Amino acid sequence: MSTSVLSRPKTETASSPPPRRRRRFRANVPAGIAASFWFLIVAVPLYFIVVTSVRTQDAYVADGPLDLPTKFTLHNYANVLDLGFGTFLRNSVIAAAATVIVTLGLALPASYAIVRGQSRWVRNAFNLFLLGLAIPAQAVIIPIFLIITRLHLYDSLTAIILPTAAFSLPMAVLVLTSALRDVPNELYEAMTVDGASPAVLFRRLVLPLSRPALASVGIFSGLNAWNGFLFPLVLTQSESQRVLPLGLWNFQSQYGTDVPGLLAAVVLSALPVLALYLFGRRQLLSGLAAGFGK
Repeated sequence: MSTSVLSRPKTETASSPPPRRRRRFRANVPAGIAASFWFLIVAVPLYFIVVTSVRTQDAYVADGPLDLPTKFTLHNYANVLDLGFGTFLRNSVIAAAATVIVTLGLALPASYAIVRGQSRWVRNAFNLFLLGLAIPAQAVIIPIFLIITRLHLYDSLTAIILPTAAFSLPMAVLVLTSALRDVPNELYEAMTVDGASPAVLFRRLVLPLSRPALASVGIFSGLNAWNGFLFPLVLTQSESQRVLPLGLWNFQSQYGTDVPGLLAAVVLSALPVLALYLFGRRQLLSGLAAGFGK
């Protein structure tokens, strides 16, 4: 009996770890092809913009658009700076920052009133904001032009800021309302029992909990103002009030277009947004995920 017991193979106990299985990684060929195709779609235009911006006009006409430049030049960038790029950049920064401030300053109180308001008319205001999503700016540009001229705001940055913020409000209210509705009612009730007024609730509860959604709204409205073209085109006239998208017109004339100079201006206009992304990508991505993922 003892010999048979000793000769038996050891069985696995409950405490012994299960045997590891090797995972087989299979190459996802369709996903790789799709990713490569998407990379080409993104990389080829970027390559064309950067390479053409360091070419001369003659080399751009003589060589192919995707050929490597035989001679590099920074004359296009110097020409961009001489044509008032600093003024256009300053105006774009002012317009984008002011649009974000106005949009956030109006959208958050409106969303708080819609979510916590007791009046039926206040809650129905949400439908009014949603209606703004269906109205394109091109359809109401003539009434906006008349209002701006009657207010004596024509040819000013204020004429760009106010309409841009107005068309950013519907999306901002939609995102912030969705975020505030996810705040538990118990938190409101607990602070109300402690004697907190609506202003204190807004400052100490609503504002901290809505920061991710505020980041999402700020990104949306800021990019909308930075890339806006219609309102600056119709509501401004002088060169001192031009923003970057409209300032690119300086490289186009009745005789042709300075393509290398235009693309040099495009590169310089994209650098502030790229720098903002590099230094604040974590905050931007977390704000987008939290704001639109609710």
